[in-house]
Amino acid sequence: MGQVTRSVATAPEVMADDMPEEPTQALRFGKARAARSAALLEDYVELIADLHAAHGEARASEIAKRLGVTHPTALKSIDRLKREGLATARPYRGVFLTDAGLELATRVRARHRLMVELLLAVGVPEEVAEADAEGMEHHASAASLEAFAHFLAERS
Repeated sequence: MGQVTRSVATAPEVMADDMPEEPTQALRFGKARAARSAALLEDYVELIADLHAAHGEARASEIAKRLGVTHPTALKSIDRLKREGLATARPYRGVFLTDAGLELATRVRARHRLMVELLLAVGVPEEVAEADAEGMEHHASAASLEAFAHFLAERS
């Protein structure tokens, strides 16, 4: 009879010796929570920059449509961007990024492109790579991003 392989979903439970120490695990989960919180702001500034580049303006209604959220949800997030010093907004004038917001949008866009390039390099189809990079770009550490860039540069 052949060897049986198990998927991750059916693998035996992790042994206690395999678990990281509590402070290490807490730090890892804390970083993931912080990345999720930052991801929202990053998606907004990236989209606002893209809308300005493509259409010369970014209105809350368009932001809401493109992010697939309600108008009130978009307004709430835009208020958070304003509190964080990443954007300004005036009634009937749209949303504008501050210098800090533009800088963040540039960094996020570069991370996104790097993640797409990496995924394409390992054989992920382009549309899937673009979609997957939307989440991955927010969670990769600077060390991982540097390693990805080095890997891609070595392939060239």
